[in-house]
Amino acid sequence: MMALPEENAGEAAPDAMAAAEEETVAAVESVAEETSGKTGGDRPISTILIVIAMQTEALPLVAKFGLAEDADGSVFPKGVPWVRYHGTYKGLHIDLVWPGKDIILGVDSVGTVSSALLTFASIQALKPDLIINAGTAGGFKAKGACIRDVYLPSHVAFHDRRIPIPVFDLYGIGSRQTFSTPNLLKEVNLKVGRLSTGNSLDMSPQDEASILANDATVKDMEGAAVAYVADLLSVPAIFVKAVTDIVDGDKPTAEEFMQNLIAVTAALDHAVTEVVDFINGKSLYDL
Repeated sequence: MMALPEENAGEAAPDAMAAAEEETVAAVESVAEETSGKTGGDRPISTILIVIAMQTEALPLVAKFGLAEDADGSVFPKGVPWVRYHGTYKGLHIDLVWPGKDIILGVDSVGTVSSALLTFASIQALKPDLIINAGTAGGFKAKGACIRDVYLPSHVAFHDRRIPIPVFDLYGIGSRQTFSTPNLLKEVNLKVGRLSTGNSLDMSPQDEASILANDATVKDMEGAAVAYVADLLSVPAIFVKAVTDIVDGDKPTAEEFMQNLIAVTAALDHAVTEVVDFINGKSLYDL
């Protein structure tokens, strides 16, 4: 656990604190531009890594793209439950990974920790040109979200990493701009909004305040963690999120999520296929 500063250790001048916060914000907001400049954006994209949290979300895309499971799991450390499917679709090499089932409880290994570890290991082993984090999400009717809407988020941030210390607060929020895809948005019928990530399916009052501060339209349990790792390793990442439940609606979140999961996964499958079809034959700059 991070040690907190002593009470008399934080007496830096207010101007210095403000300058540090401004520098941190500027650095975070420039990450997407730096990433695109380091990845050879003028050459055709050849390898895509699709990161998905749940088996139910993954299997329709495995079938759609004709991917085969990596039976020996040799690209990942021994003993982890992570699953990789791979194959060629219209000239693109696609690796689709999901964290697998929890070894003890047998449920999908959802959440930021599993997704961050999986994304890191996959980038190291597979060297993708582009990451697509696809999955379901909660939506906010106050921001215009409806069940089965599919979003291509413009920004991602965390809503449950609250560190009320100057500059550490910005680190906890971890706001990042996603890789810019203006041409993709013109071609496919996806909505645009901000994505907020946390490790709980429900929403506490503290989470709600942070989500409002993040100006989020959709919330999930993986996106900002995938974005953090992608930025760390200078790989451009985009996000495709389909709405299963209305967070600020009348129905209990868990009930509405399970009720709509299969139907919304079909909408997600269609959207990701459209995105991949558009990417085929194009460079990062063309997106």
